Amino acid sequence: MKRAVITGSTGMLGISLINVLLAEGYEVIAVARPGSARIGNLPSDDRITVAECDVKSISDLPSILSSKGIDKADLFFHFAWDGTHGDSRNNMDVQIDNIRSSLEAVRAASKLGCEVFLGAGSQAEFGRVKDGVKLSADLPCRPENGYGIGKLCACDMTRIEARKLGIKHIWVRILSTYGPFDGAHTMVMSGIGTMLKGQKASYTKGEQMWDYLYCKDAARAFYLAATKGRPSSVYMVGSGKVRPLADYIRAIRDAIDPSLDIGFGEVDYYPGQVMYLCADISALTEDTGFVPEYDFETGIKETVEWYKNEYGS
Repeated sequence: MKRAVITGSTGMLGISLINVLLAEGYEVIAVARPGSARIGNLPSDDRITVAECDVKSISDLPSILSSKGIDKADLFFHFAWDGTHGDSRNNMDVQIDNIRSSLEAVRAASKLGCEVFLGAGSQAEFGRVKDGVKLSADLPCRPENGYGIGKLCACDMTRIEARKLGIKHIWVRILSTYGPFDGAHTMVMSGIGTMLKGQKASYTKGEQMWDYLYCKDAARAFYLAATKGRPSSVYMVGSGKVRPLADYIRAIRDAIDPSLDIGFGEVDYYPGQVMYLCADISALTEDTGFVPEYDFETGIKETVEWYKNEYGS
């Protein structure tokens, strides 16, 4: 049986990827912060081994696993990253620590004998692009915050380190994802929480053209990129389609209560608001066969039901 390592395993994308890997017959090493309350979010399965290891100490992972009788793995997925929201995105010391941790993750993957290292990047690596331009690996990257700069630097540095160590390197730039176990601060989850209380949710005019991908589709994309992608490739992970943000918000409302009022235009666009965000997934599809299976309406219904079960309606 093959084995995969996932850092950041207790988040939405980590949990979704664990489920894909289990379905594909893998044992999973779920790396989580020591004492994390979110460890309870992990699926209940004897094929999952939890390794408590802070991302800053990821170099200790091989010895932690050795103490559990595990000395070998096949795939390494690196999702752990600090400073992803708010002002922390421009905390340069935090972002530099993330870069160091990413390099140590590649070295840990090498010590475990992994054949593939997949790192999780972000659309923030591009900065702002012109409306109508799809994000692709060929597009110049001009990140505008420390988070995007850190991700771009980690992409390039881990690729070079992986090449030195003889590991296949894949980088995925993730756009907007949603689904069960997503953070409460996101547009989707905060909207669900407000609307389930019967309250009016307030938004901008919702004119942004946006690309949303369900977490189950994103997890399949990660697995296919790691197992079928070309070495040293950068792949965009999104649906490849855009809709006005207002359409997504109405779909959330309709999945909860179509009679609810929505406060469009009650929130100002923030300075430098990105008005167009769409992934060019043609390379990912061509190389791996990935095609999204969920439309937003189907994914959001599953997400609303999960939210009700998790927090009550």
